[in-house]
Amino acid sequence: MLTKTIAKPTKSKTLLSPGHRACAGCGQLIAARTVAEALGPNTIIANATGCLEVTTTPYPESAWGMPWIHSLFENASAVASGIRAALDYKEKNKSPLPPFVKRGIKVVAQGGDGGTFDIGFGLISGMWERGENILYVCYDNEAYMNTGIQASGATPWAAHTTTTPAGSHSIGSQQRKKDMIAIALAHGLPYVAQTTAGFLADITAKVKKAAAIEGPAYIQILSPCVPGWGVDPAQTIKLGKLAAQTGLYPLLEYTNGQLTNVMKVPSPQPKVDEYLKSQIRFKHLFKSEEGKKELEYIQGLADENVRKYGL
Repeated sequence: MLTKTIAKPTKSKTLLSPGHRACAGCGQLIAARTVAEALGPNTIIANATGCLEVTTTPYPESAWGMPWIHSLFENASAVASGIRAALDYKEKNKSPLPPFVKRGIKVVAQGGDGGTFDIGFGLISGMWERGENILYVCYDNEAYMNTGIQASGATPWAAHTTTTPAGSHSIGSQQRKKDMIAIALAHGLPYVAQTTAGFLADITAKVKKAAAIEGPAYIQILSPCVPGWGVDPAQTIKLGKLAAQTGLYPLLEYTNGQLTNVMKVPSPQPKVDEYLKSQIRFKHLFKSEEGKKELEYIQGLADENVRKYGL
């Protein structure tokens, strides 16, 4: 006689469980799990549409071990603002909270570079203008990876994407990456930081510091994408480290508008060639004299960061 076995849900020991649908070696999931563990369970997350949402919450399942809500691509910050307002109202009026909600809860909005640099840009700006006590985390993989590797406002110079293809008449993307760090600082945020998936302890430290600050905070994390960058899954951490060590994506921390902490580049400083050569999105730069000129230009961008931030 055949019997039917029904699997019972199990409680995870982590706040972002394994078994999700992300690629092996996904930089975004490595970073997101580190962020979740640093925040702790007394957190509500509003998540924009994107890879992080699609891979961790296929209906009716969720890999998240904390309250988590998804609405639209553009409005994670607006949803977070509503959550923050409701919690603040209850706190102010000493209203009873549901038994699963604790006082002093941290509200976090998060998304990829598409939902941050582009589609959600206006609503994020409004949240920052209002000075709301919300941490925004951007997982920056430098393109719209979930929908077909289209260019975003975070796509770097000369990268190949499906909407900025490299070819005989094009070097790839001909835009410089939008400076979201500078934009966050222009809003007067008390805490702004940049890091990469290559430095997990740095992510943890910055998230804990941001969570302890009253007011809006912004953390941007470079998150290598295995299919979008065309890299081996085992290279994720190495590429996260090289991005910072070359000066292209420096580790930075601003407190009340002042640059208070940076990670120095090694001596001698690794060349950007070492960072770019293993990525399919830059392979065309290594095949021609014109490509070599673009590599020199990108090296100049890294050197500019080293001078600008005193790396």
